[in-house]
Amino acid sequence: MVLYFSATGNTRFLATELAKKLDDECIDLLDRIKKNDLSEICSERPFIICTPVYVCEMPRFLSKYLRNVKLSGSRKVYFIADSAGYGGITGYLAKKLFRRKKMEFMGYSEVVMPRNYFISHYPPQTNDEIKSRLIRACRQLCEIAETVKKSEKLRARYVFMFEKLITIPFNPVWSKYKMSAKEFFADSKCVSCGKCAKVCPLNNISITDSKPIWGNSCTHCMACIGNCPTGAIEYGTVTREKGRYNFKDYKHLISGNTASSGINNSSAVQSARRRKNG
Repeated sequence: MVLYFSATGNTRFLATELAKKLDDECIDLLDRIKKNDLSEICSERPFIICTPVYVCEMPRFLSKYLRNVKLSGSRKVYFIADSAGYGGITGYLAKKLFRRKKMEFMGYSEVVMPRNYFISHYPPQTNDEIKSRLIRACRQLCEIAETVKKSEKLRARYVFMFEKLITIPFNPVWSKYKMSAKEFFADSKCVSCGKCAKVCPLNNISITDSKPIWGNSCTHCMACIGNCPTGAIEYGTVTREKGRYNFKDYKHLISGNTASSGINNSSAVQSARRRKNG
């Protein structure tokens, strides 16, 4: 069973595509997280957790949810983290979390996806850069699926001690003081649809006088601004210069692409080659 949280579509894409390749069930954890629904989740097949990376680790609210929810049935768990280029100690912390839950950690993979944190100092990515990342991610998904089918462990890079020493104390401080919602606002394009409130994992957005109002909790997941259907939400002046990101706006870059479509049939291609060479 594939479980995931996704803010702007990157992780949803990885999770749903992986579930298709494995012919497995896929569950979006957003509603459960918003409602603090800790009801048992049961799967007879290995659990596969897909998560974005925030400040070098999985979102803190997701980590809290996974610590507390009961996962029954299979005791095996795989972990997939998608980042903009650096997964930090995400896999290391996931390994600790699931071992405490008495589960067999089957390894993790880091998948580089297009950057959705467009309020950072990084310049906007070009369509070519986004396409390149998506094609590489598709190839990696096939490798991950084959590993899971064989019940083998996923392998990722080694996490060095200095990474742990820097990130573990740094993350809570950054999350508390730097992930502020004060710069978010909705302009005249807002149609009061309320979608921003529905996709906020922390229930930090309320609709008042037909306009969204942000509270004091924020994880900078970019779900509100990335999913606004009219592009009404801004973050200070940054987003006017850099725009925003949602996976659905770029999915066409890999639809029908020979590299990505060929990936899905890689096993068949290899079999055909073996028959030809045999």
